[in-house]
Amino acid sequence: MHRRDFLKFSAITTASLSSITTAADRLPPDGEKTALPNILFCIADDASYPHMGAYGCDWVETPAFDRVAHEGILFTRAYTPNAKCAPSRSCVLTGRNSWQLEQAANHWPHFPDKFKTFPETLAENGYHVGFTGKGWAPGVVGKINGQQRQLCGKPYHQKRMTPPAGGISSCDYAANFSQFLEGKPSGKPFMFWYGGHEPHRGYEFKVGIKKGGKCISDIKKVPSFWPDNETVRADMLDYAYEIEYFDKHLQRMLETLEESGQLDNTLVVITADNGMPFPRVKGQEYEYSNHLPLAMMWKNGIKKPGRVIDDFVNFIDFAPTFLELAKIDAVDKGMQEIQGKSLTPLFYSTQSGLIDTSRDYVLIGKERHDVGRPHDWGYPIRGIVKGDFLYIHNFQPDRWPAGNPETGYLNCDGSPTKTECLKVRKTQEAEKYWQMSFGKRVPEELYHIGSDPECITNLAGNSKYEDVEKQLKKQLFEELKLQGDPRILRDGKIFDEYEYANPSGRNFYERYMRGEKLDWGWVNKTDFEKEL
Repeated sequence: MHRRDFLKFSAITTASLSSITTAADRLPPDGEKTALPNILFCIADDASYPHMGAYGCDWVETPAFDRVAHEGILFTRAYTPNAKCAPSRSCVLTGRNSWQLEQAANHWPHFPDKFKTFPETLAENGYHVGFTGKGWAPGVVGKINGQQRQLCGKPYHQKRMTPPAGGISSCDYAANFSQFLEGKPSGKPFMFWYGGHEPHRGYEFKVGIKKGGKCISDIKKVPSFWPDNETVRADMLDYAYEIEYFDKHLQRMLETLEESGQLDNTLVVITADNGMPFPRVKGQEYEYSNHLPLAMMWKNGIKKPGRVIDDFVNFIDFAPTFLELAKIDAVDKGMQEIQGKSLTPLFYSTQSGLIDTSRDYVLIGKERHDVGRPHDWGYPIRGIVKGDFLYIHNFQPDRWPAGNPETGYLNCDGSPTKTECLKVRKTQEAEKYWQMSFGKRVPEELYHIGSDPECITNLAGNSKYEDVEKQLKKQLFEELKLQGDPRILRDGKIFDEYEYANPSGRNFYERYMRGEKLDWGWVNKTDFEKEL
């Protein structure tokens, strides 16, 4: 399959006949390869689909990701339920949607003691477990029986290096992985979480050009919700430079596994926690926000490598997959009911395209992310992606979706692109950029993401799509009721009432409006505007 084909969404009806799998397709690998697999879970911090080389993106070079895709399987429809660091990672760790995780639905929460994670479970059942870089964050983790919880395993942060540019972590991820392997007891399987801090902001401006050898003209198209100018293009290239840095450490890890003879029986998973740290993406619930890169390789387990899979895959599917491969009964070992379902049938199939016809949708949503609204309120959303459509329900459209203007739109990281979107608002012609990223929204949104992946044209209320809108809304609300979502069963106020765990940001709006001098850190001083 050509790279350009990776970007195409296949129609479910076209592939329905070829999606039927036989019993043989679902069988596990041959008997001589039944040793418990190792797991290397690699998660970048803020990277959108399709910004990896294997998807045909020619301004980002990711040879390690591309190798995993070529020697394993590449997914074209992987989604996080919640496009922000802490809640997205909570979904990965627990196998549950964010609205099923109480405080952990929010950003900067207290992680509830009641929810056990898959790394904790693996560690209790014979696996050597550790992580480097960013694990579950940001938030507060408590103790159980006097012991500090390690949601992602034992930390390995000792090995440091001089980063190649400002804004890049000094953590030597690959060296820490090697140290982790050196301490692994002989014959024991491992699970390692590689949490790169990249491409999270901030960036060294124009590092992609100065040190990455990139050119402004490398960007063939700027998303139409940002102004197309040299500043925005340079910002995108800086983002690309940091993705490539993440990939270089992954490449070193693959080489370490290969040299030690452990690669063949290691399931390598590569993804990101949420979309790129740019306006209208990270912290929102559009295609660029929740739709993420995903490739997996497991030489001893995945049949017919090189396949491209169009089934919808949810981040809540990782935990049940890993536990199944480790032969662990999640309920028996104390994990709360898992909402996701294992991906192993896709591993053992030999088909490409659509394989499991029941994987034809995902649910998404958000509650409170970064603060900056009165009372630390969030911006509640629920949505469903099904086939070629995305339906979004905004529960509080009277609120500012990216945070209030007078407190800097705090749910959008400060950046050159953000500054450009705010700056051009001063001209009537370009106010559309401000509106798409920061302006208030209507209660319902509907997009045909097959032809409009940037989610520009809202089809909600269009009589031509009335039936589609009704069907998607009906399915969304029915499933959320079954999942016990407080936003549907009650009024959802509980999510706004949970404490924001970062004391420096708590009650930010009220304190800022009283004139307190606050260190807002992640945004620029120029982002703060008067009430509109």
